[in-house]
Amino acid sequence: MLESYIPIAMLFILATVLAVFIIVLGTIFGPRRKSLRKASPYESGMQPIGPGTRRMNVRYYLVAVLFILFDVEIIFFYPWAVNFRALGLFGFIEMLVFVGILLVGYIYVWKKGAFEWD
Repeated sequence: MLESYIPIAMLFILATVLAVFIIVLGTIFGPRRKSLRKASPYESGMQPIGPGTRRMNVRYYLVAVLFILFDVEIIFFYPWAVNFRALGLFGFIEMLVFVGILLVGYIYVWKKGAFEWD
């Protein structure tokens, strides 16, 4: 039974060894010249305006997490929609429970004011 997992394990081991090898080579042979120009943030060749290390508003991260949450929801919807007839009533009820749980989370986030930018 476990013999079928040997190629996958070998692939993961090879990928890990290769990644570590490339990082070590870059560290050993890479240039080590530091300058003010290299330390400045990249702004497409233009002179930087203001500090390059501004803090991001935490709301942007919240919106990103909510986007990922609802994106994953759509990923689960697609196979369900494709196999809707084969799943029958049980599949329909299961998806209603799934949507209900996500709806409760959405309402909670809405009530907490996550969508307001004031």
